[in-house]
Amino acid sequence: MIGKSDLSNQTFRLSLATRLPFEEQTRGGFALHTQPQIISQRSKQNPVALSFAQERLWFLNQFNPDGSLYNNPAAVRLAGALCVVTLERCINEIIRRHEVLRTAFTSVDGHPAQVITPTMRVTLPEIDLRELPLADREVKALQLSNSEAQRAFDLARGPLVRVVLLRLNAEEHALLLNMHHIVSDRWSFDVFMRELAALYEAYSTGETSPLPELPIQYADYAVWQREFVQGEVFEKHLSYWKQQLSGAPAVVQLPTDHPRPAVQSFRGSRQTIILSMDTTDALKNLGVEEGATLFMTLLAAFQTLLWRYTSQEDMVVGTDVAGRTQAETEGLIGLFANHLVLRTDLSGDPSFRELLRRVREVTLGAYEHQDMPFEKLIDELQPERNLSHTPLFQVSFALQDAPAPALKILGSNANQLVSDRAVAHFDLAVKVIEESDELSCAFEYNTDLFDAATIARMRGHFQVLVEAVIANPEQQLSALPILTEAERYQLLVGWNDTKTDYPREQCI
Repeated sequence: MIGKSDLSNQTFRLSLATRLPFEEQTRGGFALHTQPQIISQRSKQNPVALSFAQERLWFLNQFNPDGSLYNNPAAVRLAGALCVVTLERCINEIIRRHEVLRTAFTSVDGHPAQVITPTMRVTLPEIDLRELPLADREVKALQLSNSEAQRAFDLARGPLVRVVLLRLNAEEHALLLNMHHIVSDRWSFDVFMRELAALYEAYSTGETSPLPELPIQYADYAVWQREFVQGEVFEKHLSYWKQQLSGAPAVVQLPTDHPRPAVQSFRGSRQTIILSMDTTDALKNLGVEEGATLFMTLLAAFQTLLWRYTSQEDMVVGTDVAGRTQAETEGLIGLFANHLVLRTDLSGDPSFRELLRRVREVTLGAYEHQDMPFEKLIDELQPERNLSHTPLFQVSFALQDAPAPALKILGSNANQLVSDRAVAHFDLAVKVIEESDELSCAFEYNTDLFDAATIARMRGHFQVLVEAVIANPEQQLSALPILTEAERYQLLVGWNDTKTDYPREQCI
């Protein structure tokens, strides 16, 4: 994922064009591309209009108020001596600091609105698992974590944050944190945990909070966003996206194992592959040769895979961005994440190197216009609505190349627990995390469309394709090998054995 310029946001409070790090080599060139992007505090009216992303989630919740699809759960293991009273105090200080955690969502005069409660305190319930046999504690902790993740929130009443503490032994706990997506995103979890660690260290030693007061609140951002879409800059963004997506295919035609349901389901599962350190380094080096990031290189490989499965030369894939292009938003809890639509031309059977150049240009253009709210883009483009799939794109690809640093609470590590909860917001979503110099590639898929065996083959094909790209990026896309060693053996040996009746699967 392409990141923003920390220097421009934090020092100059300006938004810097994304392609500058690639195309501008002099300090003087930067000044030509900067524009003010300052969010001011709103007048303290209450209620407040929702951001566009919040509004979409509010409307979806009206159809399924008891659902948990948009819960944003996490489970964190805390090792070391822990004072529960101090931990509860820290959590309530975070809630005091961030208005969005004291916000409920209701209808006012026929329109959805944020209603901010001036003060709110939560208790930290504790579940003691020490009476269970040691082997059963981890299993029970995971069950409780998954159960908490499935509990619905009441948007109209709140609170939209819940915490539960599991005691595993005298010096080991698990903190279950669950926030509804309407008030949080993945970045918000990192903010919450950083503040929790800083506050716990201070309070445990008798100090006051070391955290400065926040310059703005999420509701200020929502007001700013509503004003932004009335301005000239918004019109320039809209003009770009209208041109970029004109005539784009409505659906990526991936072959599925089952017919697409009339109404999209969100039942999902996940499979993961690991790309080695050597592979990761080779991908980065290939990108450097073309002035491309690791995200661009991986995206080009993934789009090649999709092309080999679909033969579609006009390929549309979505990706996620943090949406925090202003310095004021970086320390806030709230829903800032945005979707970008990446449309790439794969016609002419180009070499992979040529495709990477095309992907680079598409990606840079999209990130330069990332301030366009995805929900507003849908309203403006008015794609044909179909309940069987998401609008504009059904396949997504994302790279998290800057994982949150390990946190310490009183010198002990706080590590996130692994959950087996999986939902499918899209037909297929590949999420890549770079850590320990390796790439963990998770294929999240809709189980009403795909069987596990199909996704297993797909991730195997992706790994083979990546290795082929590294070996020879000058090859045309159609010439890049994709079959695994086992598939090649079956094709060349097994199917030529007339004594054995092998099922003939589709060769890609």
